[in-house]
Amino acid sequence: MSSIMLALPSKGRIQQEAIAVFEKAGLSIERPGGARSYLGEMAAMPDVVVRFLSASEIARELIRGTIDIGITGEDLIHETAETGPQQVEIVKRLGFGRADAVVAVPDSWIDVTTMDDLSDVAADFRARHGRWLRIATKFVNLTRRHFAAHGIAEYRIVESLGATEAAPASGAADLIVDITSTGATLKANGLRILEDGVMLKSESLLLVARNAQWHDGKLAVLTRLADAIGATRFQP
Repeated sequence: MSSIMLALPSKGRIQQEAIAVFEKAGLSIERPGGARSYLGEMAAMPDVVVRFLSASEIARELIRGTIDIGITGEDLIHETAETGPQQVEIVKRLGFGRADAVVAVPDSWIDVTTMDDLSDVAADFRARHGRWLRIATKFVNLTRRHFAAHGIAEYRIVESLGATEAAPASGAADLIVDITSTGATLKANGLRILEDGVMLKSESLLLVARNAQWHDGKLAVLTRLADAIGATRFQP
């Protein structure tokens, strides 16, 4: 019997909302091994193998094609690989997990309101301060592509593993690129999003891996699943 592998986020509210997508379609997902287990079951469709992975793992494995279908954030697909969006197909936008990837500068930079202004700052920052402009972020690839699109090359990335919003205040960086849903944390840390500083408006997506091995049997299972939850049918 052909089967497909479905990957869902392994924790948090995103996991709950992902499971709810299938429950609304009458496709309840159980975890026989308990909440700590990474294995799941879909009794209504036993030919769908359910796995719980981190959202970043789901993005990486969808792009590689080692899982067939999964739910993860749009930002992670863009960040994991430059060609990530071309390696997957969006079959359903899910409307939760919404957040923007943004460029934010200190409020005290009153003359910097756009990416063009930031380009001017970056161009003469080294002459004024003796070092490159520093950008704290965990979205390295997104940052490089966005800044290159605006012709900005005079900067250095400071990779952040957490609390990115605190980097300018601590002196670890001059500005940040980060993900935000309300902007409240940025504001609380004295940061302001540039007028054209929204790099990506992200949400959770149901994605099919273009690089997976698709044959008629697997496609039939995928089509039944897609039809049940109102997703677009996938054609390799």
